[in-house]
Amino acid sequence: MHKTDVLIIGSGLAGQALALRLADRLKVTLVTKKALLDGASSWAQGGIAAVLTDEDSIDAHLQDTQIAGGGLCDPHATRYILEHARRNIEWLIAQGVPFTPDAGHPFGFHLTREGGHSHRRIIHAADATGAAVQQTLVEKVRQHPNITVLENRVAIDLITSRKLGHSEQRALGAYILNTETDHVETLLASYTVLATGGAGKVYLYTTNPDTATGDGIAMGWRAGCRVANMEFIQFHPTCLYHPEAKSFLITEAVRGEGGILRLPDGHRFMPDHDPRAELAPRDTVARSIDFEMKRHGLDCVYLDISHKPRDFLRDHFPTIYARCLELGIDISRQGIPVVPAAHYTCGGLMVDLQGRTDVANLYAAGEVAYTGLHGANRLASNSLLECLVIAESAAEDILSRQAEPLPNVPDWDESRVTDADEEVVIAHNWNELRHAMWDYVGIVRTTKRLQRAQHRIQLLTQEINEFYRNFRVSNDLIELRNLVLTADLIVQSALRRHESRGLHFSRDYPDLLPEAVPTVLVP
Repeated sequence: MHKTDVLIIGSGLAGQALALRLADRLKVTLVTKKALLDGASSWAQGGIAAVLTDEDSIDAHLQDTQIAGGGLCDPHATRYILEHARRNIEWLIAQGVPFTPDAGHPFGFHLTREGGHSHRRIIHAADATGAAVQQTLVEKVRQHPNITVLENRVAIDLITSRKLGHSEQRALGAYILNTETDHVETLLASYTVLATGGAGKVYLYTTNPDTATGDGIAMGWRAGCRVANMEFIQFHPTCLYHPEAKSFLITEAVRGEGGILRLPDGHRFMPDHDPRAELAPRDTVARSIDFEMKRHGLDCVYLDISHKPRDFLRDHFPTIYARCLELGIDISRQGIPVVPAAHYTCGGLMVDLQGRTDVANLYAAGEVAYTGLHGANRLASNSLLECLVIAESAAEDILSRQAEPLPNVPDWDESRVTDADEEVVIAHNWNELRHAMWDYVGIVRTTKRLQRAQHRIQLLTQEINEFYRNFRVSNDLIELRNLVLTADLIVQSALRRHESRGLHFSRDYPDLLPEAVPTVLVP
């Protein structure tokens, strides 16, 4: 049994930023599924949106966010997060993050523009911002004497007071599977934070790392947290289409710097769909690509930035340039083959602006959480910003509180389970779930497709829960259990929205309702 002041589950930007802001005063345990750098934050290419020039304004950033979000962004939460952007960028700079410099810019760093933004406000580190930020913070996390890092651990479930027979519900920590020893560990904490990322792996094709299996959303729901807007799954319009390129996305900034989407015959099709063309928000671009691929029977379309000089491409997009060249694609001479892929979970566990969930002493930050910022569609580069701001405010809230004593908690009981004799069942169910979600709950939806998905999910849930009750837990079983629950929440939410807004497009309800209202599910 391990006791700590704060247990943070997840090592992306939200988790690491929170750990560093707490560790000077509290003991922090940071748990991660694999290694510290294996989360989605490390994969973020574009950058972090913030108002950093006098020509830009909070109101303009808020308006861009609200337009991209289909009018569903919470105005108070959005303004709060955007107003706290600059101070968090300055905090990252103080930590030593090597953002791309620009001596001619008043702020001293290069700012780029992405789809949906009316100004250049994306601070970045070339085309690998997430990796630069994470690598900087990882060094500080590893060196801090008050931070204990536990790698190769997957959270099974939260420990709550109600499970111990208490009437009130508060978080006490979590049961964690050590995947190196196959032993379940009991981690107790005065405060528990879910920073587990999103649920992209619920879909067959995704830009997300393998760790993005909806764990925090599922654990929070089982503990009694409400979820909101789970129907809004953002599909990144431009994931590299190549058999050897797993989950490699082509950043929005390529279109922001002049990239053109073309059919195989060279026709530029985005002006046919939206006057903003390639700079339209992600949901519009993804649906347009999906439409053209289905209409012409294509495997992919092409993102062409070959009209830019080779040196420009090497300087601005070194990671993309090098990776494509490895695969035989010279982006200075030819278009990049791209397809849409599941990218970002806009909904999640409902939290306030201090990251507090419905369960006492349980916080959530990052993609796992719903603050109201993203609405019906996340504006590019607002996600890392949300991680930083909520991590800062959650840290302030935790540091202002007096911890309650922890009760005695029993260790995990494995006495009545056996080793699974049919691991193939887990693999089969995993594949069936992801295919059903891709086929029936994708970019364009119908009520009949959603009902088909729901029926399959219900059958899978019964099988998986029976498996979970009778066999020893494994990484794959834990993830599958969480994925099927998250899939169910997505479908339930989609069936409740009788309109087309943002990322949720239904052929049965193609129009907008007059009022934008979040979809809230209660356990």
